[in-house]
Amino acid sequence: MTASSTNRLHLVQGYIDAYNRCDVPAMLRTLHPDIEFKNVSGGRVTSNTVGIAQFEEKARASARLFKTRHQHIEEISFLEDRIEVRIGYSATLAVDLPNGLRAGRTIELNGRSIFRFSGDLIIGIEDIS
Repeated sequence: MTASSTNRLHLVQGYIDAYNRCDVPAMLRTLHPDIEFKNVSGGRVTSNTVGIAQFEEKARASARLFKTRHQHIEEISFLEDRIEVRIGYSATLAVDLPNGLRAGRTIELNGRSIFRFSGDLIIGIEDIS
């Protein structure tokens, strides 16, 4: 593994650790000011943000939805310009959602996340489930 790959892996691990703690300021420290975030579910883009301010707003709103949440890395692929990780995800809802899911319900998903980089920061995250 190259020094660049090691640095990028530490960034991804730091981001995921902060995400699991709902520590938005720590998440933001890993991100480039021009961060682009996209969530894709069932082949449809369900959420998209551009820039650190939009990302922060979305991250804070999302954190309030859950009592607990946890992403764990199941597999890592180092590609030339990005890192792709296969993710296991579980969360317990703190509030009732408009789609009928109720507070206290546990959600479990598998998916993947693609991280792109600019310098020593994450500039792109695409979550796919």
